[in-house]
Amino acid sequence: MSSTPFKKKELTQEAFDRLLAWLNPDREQAGKKYEDIRKRLIKIFTCRGCLIPEDLADESIDRVVMKIPELAGSYVGDPALYFFGVASNVFHEYIRKASVHFPQPVVHSTREVEQEYSCLEECMQKLTHRTRNLIIEYYSEDEGDKIDHRKQLAGKLGIELNALRIQACRTRAVLFQCVQECLKRHEIA
Repeated sequence: MSSTPFKKKELTQEAFDRLLAWLNPDREQAGKKYEDIRKRLIKIFTCRGCLIPEDLADESIDRVVMKIPELAGSYVGDPALYFFGVASNVFHEYIRKASVHFPQPVVHSTREVEQEYSCLEECMQKLTHRTRNLIIEYYSEDEGDKIDHRKQLAGKLGIELNALRIQACRTRAVLFQCVQECLKRHEIA
């Protein structure tokens, strides 16, 4: 099984040059804009809880590159907005495909539930003390109180709420992968 539900395409130099020319006539400015767009796409996918944000950002860019011959003469506005629209479509495809490529374990017995909790505890112990406390605190409140609680947590840590969300998303992805590997070792996944 591939680690991504999307097939990686090789971007040719010619296609990349067309992309840069579309982003800005000044090649240096175009390069900076490209890097900024890619970073923003990765951030968007990370915040949405994607396990492969870089791959999804690259897929979004590849799709835009394929459309540049059509867009170059007629598109009006900031090209970054077009990338974000394409990224939205890529995200929805990822969600649909993720259930096939990254299936959740099906729990049938008390033994399996206990093994999942055992694996989660094992994986939590692998986290640093700070990260373990952050993730426990992040998910400690009920639905109604969690937004205010997370704002307070971000303030206590001296970071923006969005930075807190990103840290939690990344930690959750690490924990998910660790638990899956643990369950495979115990032949439960």
